[in-house]
Amino acid sequence: MAQITALLERFSLPRVGVTDVIEIAIMAFILYHILKLLKDTRAWFILRGIAVILIFFGIAYLLHFDTIIFIAQKCLSLILMALIVAFQPEMRRALEKLGRKNALLSFFSSSSSSVAANFDEKTVNEIVTASFKMGVARTGALIVIEREVPLNEYVHTGIAVDAVVTSQLLINIFEHNTPLHDGAVIIKGNRIESATCYLPLSQNLDISKMLGTRHRAALGVSEQTDSVTVVVSEETGQVSLAVGGKLLLNLNKEQLTARLEAIRLDAVKETEKYGIYNLLKWLPMMKGGQLRDEEK
Repeated sequence: MAQITALLERFSLPRVGVTDVIEIAIMAFILYHILKLLKDTRAWFILRGIAVILIFFGIAYLLHFDTIIFIAQKCLSLILMALIVAFQPEMRRALEKLGRKNALLSFFSSSSSSVAANFDEKTVNEIVTASFKMGVARTGALIVIEREVPLNEYVHTGIAVDAVVTSQLLINIFEHNTPLHDGAVIIKGNRIESATCYLPLSQNLDISKMLGTRHRAALGVSEQTDSVTVVVSEETGQVSLAVGGKLLLNLNKEQLTARLEAIRLDAVKETEKYGIYNLLKWLPMMKGGQLRDEEK
């Protein structure tokens, strides 16, 4: 009986409290979103390969293959470093998404800068007009619109322009045999910040072979940032849109306008959502419930 009791105690289940249940739920939530993030990327296949290796080491541990276990233990640090390098793009995108969706950070950040960085309806119309005029003329173009994630690392690869967005200026920049036609134009707010900028190419193997470098660059910058990129094909004249790591091909004028307007209005809503920060800044300056004239 003593042996049976000892055996049962050995296999008895641990006590599960409320904090344990909460902890398990949090870990399950985090694991679910990590797997969801990796599902549609190349890292998913890397993760599957890692799972095969772990299963192999698990079998080696059960069968007491001491040499294999010894090698695995010695190479553990190298494996961890290799994982960090392999998953670097996905980790970067995950941290950027976490930073953009964090309401606490948005509360403490200045929403006035967000308003200044947002583009208006006139800029949308100028971009759409220029894109389809260049499409008719078979002029290739790459127009990147910055949103929350700064594009400074790409801006510095080009030539500073700092001009108001107009369809005539965009058409002139991408005109053949002009100094600024090669590369991308980056727009911040309602101004063209830089031209002839270099963008990262997408490594997505599922992209159609019919698409060239211009489309791969548009998709690449949308995978690494939250920017919106309008692409005009030099071969076909078709206008496409890259956003969120996805490429929307062959849009007409109404579709492109609707997409850009939806993105613009979404940014405005986000700005208004955290607009209480500006109110808190003005409260100490109020006199008798009203602002001074210079503050208005």
